[in-house]
Amino acid sequence: MAWFKKRKKLDDTSLKYGVGLVTFTDPTGQISEQFKTVRTNIQFSSVGKDLSSVLFTSSEPSEGKSTVSNNMAVTWADQGTKVVLVDADLRRPTVHKSFSVHNRAGLTNYLSQAMDLDEVIQPTIVENLDVITSGPVPPNPAELLGSDRVQLLMNELNEKYDLIIFDAPPVNTVTDSQLLAARTDGTILVVPQGIADKNGVRRAKQLLETVHANILGAVMNRVTAQKSEGYYGGSYYGGNYGGYYGADGK
Repeated sequence: MAWFKKRKKLDDTSLKYGVGLVTFTDPTGQISEQFKTVRTNIQFSSVGKDLSSVLFTSSEPSEGKSTVSNNMAVTWADQGTKVVLVDADLRRPTVHKSFSVHNRAGLTNYLSQAMDLDEVIQPTIVENLDVITSGPVPPNPAELLGSDRVQLLMNELNEKYDLIIFDAPPVNTVTDSQLLAARTDGTILVVPQGIADKNGVRRAKQLLETVHANILGAVMNRVTAQKSEGYYGGSYYGGNYGGYYGADGK
């Protein structure tokens, strides 16, 4: 049960403090360079396709999807892309903690028609990167994320930004990610080596395929020296691209 205790500790830490933004704190470091490789590989995988929205998810909680999505948002913004990161994990949000912004109003306020878009967008310390936090935890997350208001959100954001990144909940635990994946241009599954259950990953892939999600590939994270050639290792599979990076977190 050691893996479960480690996963719970990571989850509790990210909920309390947010995830580590290594691409901001150490932009020229090895891990940041690997995130840039991931970015490049995603871009190459989408040549000839319109990629204005990307969803990051995982099969289960505490598998690193928030760390990956948040750092990828910073990496894209660093190259001059105008990015908005949307915290669509309405049950266990972390983006407001990671970027040290308030969560008094956010996605739930917009989807429930309580606020307009400009009222829920917040700038960050990262140039070219804004965020929409989750907002107050609603009693009906799936209903909100499955509403027509989501498409309106994406239409409005597409007019303001080059890229929309969704930090979405795990696929196997709730239907939220399926609802969003059906509307986004691409979906990426975060898979921690040695932690993720193979059957669970297969099930997540099947659930995404059920809603005709465009699965760009998967990021393998938390790869150790014993599991790979390098300490900070990882790979894409499921798409026509490959790369290596390291990340840890939710």
